Amino acid sequence: MVAITLKYFAGPDVPLYVLFTVGYTWFCSISIIILVPADIWTTIMHHHNGGISFFWSLSYWSTFLLTWVVVPTIQGYEDAGDFTVTERLKTSIHTNLVFYLCLGAIGLFGLILLVLLQKNWSGGILGFAMACSNTFGLVTGAFLLGFGLSEIPKGIWRNSDWTARRKVLTHKIAKTALKLDDAHQEFSNAIVIAQATSKQMSKRDPLRPYMNIIDNMLLHMLKEDPSFKPQGGRLGENDMDYDTDEKTMATLRRQLRGAREEYYRCRSEYMNFVLEALQLEDTVKNYEHRNATGWKYISSFRPEHMGTLGSLLDMTGCISAAIILAEATILPSGVDLSLFSILINAVKRQEVFVQVAAFIPLMYMCMCTYYSLFKIGMLMFYSLTPRQTSSVNLLMICSMVARYAPPISYNFLNLIRLDGDEKTLFEQRMGNIDDAVPFFGKGFNKIYPLIMVVYTLLIATNFFDRVIEYCGNWKIFKFQNESDDTDGFDPSGVIILQKERSGLERGHKVAEHVIPLARNFNNSSISLESGSSSMTTATNIVNMPLLD
Repeated sequence: MVAITLKYFAGPDVPLYVLFTVGYTWFCSISIIILVPADIWTTIMHHHNGGISFFWSLSYWSTFLLTWVVVPTIQGYEDAGDFTVTERLKTSIHTNLVFYLCLGAIGLFGLILLVLLQKNWSGGILGFAMACSNTFGLVTGAFLLGFGLSEIPKGIWRNSDWTARRKVLTHKIAKTALKLDDAHQEFSNAIVIAQATSKQMSKRDPLRPYMNIIDNMLLHMLKEDPSFKPQGGRLGENDMDYDTDEKTMATLRRQLRGAREEYYRCRSEYMNFVLEALQLEDTVKNYEHRNATGWKYISSFRPEHMGTLGSLLDMTGCISAAIILAEATILPSGVDLSLFSILINAVKRQEVFVQVAAFIPLMYMCMCTYYSLFKIGMLMFYSLTPRQTSSVNLLMICSMVARYAPPISYNFLNLIRLDGDEKTLFEQRMGNIDDAVPFFGKGFNKIYPLIMVVYTLLIATNFFDRVIEYCGNWKIFKFQNESDDTDGFDPSGVIILQKERSGLERGHKVAEHVIPLARNFNNSSISLESGSSSMTTATNIVNMPLLD
């Protein structure tokens, strides 16, 4: 899973040490879907062995060190534009200095709190520290899980409507085409600035060796993709001030690299939406002519489907409901309404069934949590684009994934009540969260799931969207949902899609001619926000020849 995911998302220029770091971090995080079911089985059979204990320690402490020390350092190193390893490390450490100071302050606060409480902590100082460090992950992870439990089934339900999905895709194509045009312009500007800086710098300039590195990097970029043609690059007032010292040269290098990454990220995103829309058009046509073709899928973009996952996808709503029911009934001590707990206790003498019964819901909880994490994170922190995700974005994502692996495990184990209230090895190692949050008393372990249940129900009923709609001035706080783009087809998106299909039929590649087309829309009277358009302008653009 990790290898396939990493290969799918990583950009072509990601170094091997970054791939190894991200892959190992993801592996340790996702390994909980194997370790938790095995831990439950060994607890039921009362024969804990050293293997489970070793792998729990390896997984937990690996993710802990990677998340808080290794990954931030490598991330800062990759983001730095300096020309030597030493300077890049210095920049990384300086950038993360505030982060490390905050981390130390939190650790000091926890130690002082432990001294002031003066109580017998059964798990020891290490257990108390683990409980404190995971309390934040439990609370925020509960909200991420709640969002995913609601949005994943709703998204599958919305996408099952082909017409609604085609409307959404026309809006997305129009918006990403304009974003691609902007990114192309920024990349062209960065190239012009680098070339102008190089041209005005003499061969004897002490900064010339650094400029040569930038020139070689630019030459490699242009050779790597001959189809890219810089257009409309402009120089600003302060764009010729990069030859002051080594730091300004590092800034120029970082800016050029960042502009390139943003362009290819936008291009990949645009191509994915276009291909999905073209395949969906083929699907609709094949369905309409199903009797004539004998239900054979005919398409120039992808092979015939040999099966369907529809029945499995329909099950996501049932699993979401079962998880919400289990979370909602944690508080009553004498009642066990958790379907997963009932199922595991019913087959507790059969190892395969126990592990499968734990694996499926735990896997789904991971999917829901990480889906929410990626969706919210991509709005504010990073970008995740197939085959074009940069080193910095991959490292930031893997750091966040690792932080939520232990809380997801702990939350799932709370849903399972074994005979005699036995504790798994992981729960013993994690420590008692109730004692780590003294202001909630002994009830924190049962209170925060109820808060998540209420939040999930509010999300499922669109409560927050209705409140924001009612208070019109609060629309700035509203997340953009795909359902907001189902009010009609976007004219510019439809036209771009027609041009892309026409280009593919003539042997061109997707996104090969989108820049002049998108730029024409950018200057036309078509309004992407409202969906309105001037039909005369639209007709003219449809008839406009593709620029070669």
